[in-house]
Parts: sequence; structure tokens; C-alpha cells
Amino acid sequence: MENARPPWARRCLGPAWERWLSAPPEEPPGRPGARLPWLSTLVVTVFVTVGSGFAGHDQPDRVPVDSFARALLIVGTALLLFRHRYPRTVALGTAAAGAVYLAAGYPFGPVFLSLALGAFAAIVAGYRKVAWCALGGVWMSHVLVAHWLYRWLPPHGDGPAPWGQELFVAAWVVAVLALSELVRVRREQLARARAERAAAERRRADEERLRIARELHDVLAHSISVINVQAGVGLALLDSDPEQARTALTTIKGASKEALGEVRQVLDTLRTPGDAPRSPAPGLDRLPELTEQAKSVGLTVDITTEGAPAALSPGTDLAAFRIVQEALTNIVRHSGSRAARVLLHYAPGALEIRVDDDGPATSRPGEPAGGGNGLIGMRERAAALGGTIEAGPRPDGGFRVRARIPLDGRKARDRAPGADTVTGTVTEEES
Repeated sequence: MENARPPWARRCLGPAWERWLSAPPEEPPGRPGARLPWLSTLVVTVFVTVGSGFAGHDQPDRVPVDSFARALLIVGTALLLFRHRYPRTVALGTAAAGAVYLAAGYPFGPVFLSLALGAFAAIVAGYRKVAWCALGGVWMSHVLVAHWLYRWLPPHGDGPAPWGQELFVAAWVVAVLALSELVRVRREQLARARAERAAAERRRADEERLRIARELHDVLAHSISVINVQAGVGLALLDSDPEQARTALTTIKGASKEALGEVRQVLDTLRTPGDAPRSPAPGLDRLPELTEQAKSVGLTVDITTEGAPAALSPGTDLAAFRIVQEALTNIVRHSGSRAARVLLHYAPGALEIRVDDDGPATSRPGEPAGGGNGLIGMRERAAALGGTIEAGPRPDGGFRVRARIPLDGRKARDRAPGADTVTGTVTEEES
């Protein structure tokens, strides 16, 4: 929206002009809580009153400025003190005072400033018809006085005014209205830009919170599942096979240490958002570690790679690793299978991931198995990169998770939030 102004305006009209154009959120025009502009009203009152007196010296054919004229001028300008709170009343009041001032035959001059400011405040506040009617009424009253009612109104002996004068007054009215409309439109543009920036900041904050929630869920769900299984093994074998129990406790220690390290890395990004992470994000190169952890809880993982491995961006590499990790965690928690198969297929322009187990599900039918956050997180990761996730039981038994992630980063960036197509079947094996 900054480029909406021409270059000369951006150079000559600095931040002060921008602040004036932008209606402050805490002081919106047209509301009773707006601040009273004492200083500007005082300046306008002095200028109009004194300037009208000087203007009368150059217009000897008009009625000299007397006490009544000064009262009209002061009333018209004093109303401007409330132009932010009651813009419609001020526009009509300044127009009425100006019309009476001109009908009384007093000199032309700064009186038009109070009329312009009253109409300007009403238009900027959104009361356009009121401002148009106010200025149009002043012009019509001047036409009536200058061409028909001058016989009965001061100054005595006055004749009809030339029509060229009416053209000048009409041009002045149009100029005031045009300038006011221009400022009103500009303020609306700035308000929309400010609202869009605020919405974008909120959206980025929500996306960051969602990313951190996914990371914490994936790290903790996998590690705690390993710890839970090994704790059960250790308790069962504590008396009969102390060595095996010791091995289980060692696995618990290693899994908890790794989980603490990854959680600390995620939390560090919250404390120092501007700093780079101290260790690289996990990727598919850590699949051997993942299979070893799964093996320690009795799950054998067979990893197969098809196609020529392509270089993955950090985001794609992390998403692929987390999808495999969460799929294996689901098998450990919700499947009776002790074997899993992971297929990484590097297709042209995409990475396809498939994780299978042979079942059966350990959860009873209809029994909720967690909140479904595991598959939801996988879907969100894939969708953020323009990919899809399919999850559900296989026809021959067991469970399958299939993901497809585009390798072209431009497609991921061009996808609008919420426009991602994600499919899946929610079953009792979701975590």
C-alpha cells in the first residue's frame, strides 16, 4: 500500500503526513471518545477572526465586520472543536453560521476555511452526504442572496452579483469535496493495510505455534512411547532377568536424553527467535537411529529406497523424517505387529513415503486412541509443502500410511493456506 502514493508524495510528505492521514486506532474520528483538538481550533479561530477584519478593508462595498459578524465567526470556528466527536453536527453548524454571515453582507475571506474544515471532518468520518448537503446549502443560499434576495438584505443599494462569481464559489466547493474524498479514500487504504498487516502477523504467529506444537508432539510421542515400552519390559524382567532389565533402563536413559535435547532445541527458538539453531534439524539421514530405537522396543523396521535419491530442502527433509517417525510411533502404540516396512520412492518431482504394518490393532473397536494429533500433524506437515497424506487400514489387514511430498519448493510456496487437499481415514490406530 505504500506504493499507492506517487514518488513525489513519498519524498515530500514524510511520516508526519502518514500519521495525520492514518486515523489513530485509539482516537477514531466520529466517536464521542475522540480527543478535542484545542490547539488547531484556537489557531483557526484567531486566523478567521483577524483575517476577516483585514479582508473587510479591501471590500468597502460589503458590510464592515462588527460584533455580530465576530460572533458568527467565533461560533463557526468554535464548533470545529467537536469535529471529531460530532462531525455531522459540526458540518451543518459551520455551514449555517457561514450562510448567515454571507447573507448579512459581511466580507468574503477566511470564513470559507471553517466551512471547508467542517465538511472535511464529516467526509473523512464517513458522513459524505451530510457534508455535500452542507456545502451545497451554503452555495445555494449564496446564489439566492446574490441574485434574488439582495434587495431586502444588506448592504443597502447592492446590485446582483456577476454569475462568474458563482462559478468561482462552485469550483471552491468542488475542490473542498474532492480533497476531502481523496483523504478519506487514502485513510481507508491505510486502515486496510494496517488490518492486513495485523492479520498477517497473527497468521504467522499461529503458524509458528502450530509448528512448535507439531515438533513437540512428534518428539515427545515417539520418545515417550519407547520409554513406556521399555519401562514395562524392565518391570516385568526386574526379578527374573536383571541384565535385560538393565538394558531396558539404558534404552530409557538414551531415549529421554535425546527427547530432552530436541525439546530444548525447540524451546531455544522461542527464547532467541533471531538465533540459528545450535544443531541441524533431523532428516532422513537419521532413519538408522530411528530403526535402532524401534528395534529396542521389539519393532523390526525394514527400509527400502527406490529411485535415485534427490537432494531435499531442510523443510522437506524434516517433514519426511517426522512422518516416518510418527508412523512408527503409531505402530508401537496401537498395533500388535512387530514388523514395519518403510518405502522411500523418489519419483520425478516428488518423494513418496509408505509405511506398512501387518496389525492387528491393539485398541478395541470404538475405543479412542489418543486425540488423533499424530495423523493430523502428519497431514499438516505434508500440506504445508503442497503434499498429501493417506492413512487407513489395508484390505489384507494391517495399517498403511502413504505420503507424497513435492520436491519443487515453488509449488509449496504458491499454495494458499487452507487450500491444501489432504485425504485420510481416521481409525482407531491414530495417535
